[in-house]
Amino acid sequence: MASCNLSSLAHRFHFISKTPFSPSTPRTKTLTLIPRISNVHHSTSPTAIQTHSFTWDDVLQIPQTDENPPSDLGGYFGKVRLCNRGSEMKSQFVPFVVEGQIAGYVHNRFMDHLRKFHDVFMFPQNNTNDGHSDGSITLHPSLRSPENRTAAVGDVIKVLGEELVPGIRNELYPVTSSFGMPIFFSLERAAAPYFGIKAYGVHMNGYVNKGGQKFLWVGKRSNMKPTFPGMLDHLVAGGIPHGISCKENLMKECEEEAGIPRAISSTAVPVGAVSYMDINGYSYKRDVLFCYDLELPDGFTPINKDGEVESFKLIPVAQVAKVIRSTEFFKPNCNLVIIDFLFRHGFLSPEDCGYLQLLQSLKSGDCS
Repeated sequence: MASCNLSSLAHRFHFISKTPFSPSTPRTKTLTLIPRISNVHHSTSPTAIQTHSFTWDDVLQIPQTDENPPSDLGGYFGKVRLCNRGSEMKSQFVPFVVEGQIAGYVHNRFMDHLRKFHDVFMFPQNNTNDGHSDGSITLHPSLRSPENRTAAVGDVIKVLGEELVPGIRNELYPVTSSFGMPIFFSLERAAAPYFGIKAYGVHMNGYVNKGGQKFLWVGKRSNMKPTFPGMLDHLVAGGIPHGISCKENLMKECEEEAGIPRAISSTAVPVGAVSYMDINGYSYKRDVLFCYDLELPDGFTPINKDGEVESFKLIPVAQVAKVIRSTEFFKPNCNLVIIDFLFRHGFLSPEDCGYLQLLQSLKSGDCS
């Protein structure tokens, strides 16, 4: 087995993940190999909204342009870093406390926009010399029920509008201290990262066994999507809104996104979770993604029904792995779920340099 300097690899991972950032400073691109393909636009920003103009032909050509050996996990570490930016900026956020428990985190400057809503929020009284607030932000004690809190905070989001909370979807996410705990209230999905609440989602890898080889169904997002248009995605993925279980939400998304009937989607297997923590300006994403595998029959072809997916392609898993290592074609958090799939299905092995570090990094966020 080739020698592997684990301490050097771990140092490189942590050093790059702590690159300084301010909201007015552009992000540095990840140090992954970008294939020499013409007319392809790449972006490392998880909040990018520009269209990615690569084609399926570009995706299918990646194996011929990838010169890194499969045992080189550097490209995978780059994708983990992309989802875990800004840890050095945590001091700029104060806890958002509800019923004595931390429900999220709010940036000092974003908190300034909330100060005029005296009947909804209460604020820390002291400021430090560098302009950072200590203490925490809480809800007004008059807001005692989840329903009253949901309505009051919802009205605040409407007043703030798209300028401060872009992408409002009129979809509510439950606000809790951790998964399965009592719900404090429900919050507009687009506002979740601005209050630093934990958001949960379901991500499903749909695969096919054919001729002794595993294939993954990969979707290409519609160019009309407000987030990550034109990028590659799982067969099925979606956030978990208020009032629905993980499995029920997954089956609903299977029908809407890929035309998979419940008779098939009900056999999807829960296989764990990945988590990440990403700070970008006023946004503090604390996401946990529940992972599912679904083995689909050879001959089944997914059909998108909600207009969010442009097309699907069945691709050998080994080839998908090379696309992840070598490009930025996939929606960032999808990389983590597919890397997890690679571990569980034997496409990565302990002989690969950095195996355990990469495995641990898939839960870089608060997985609770």
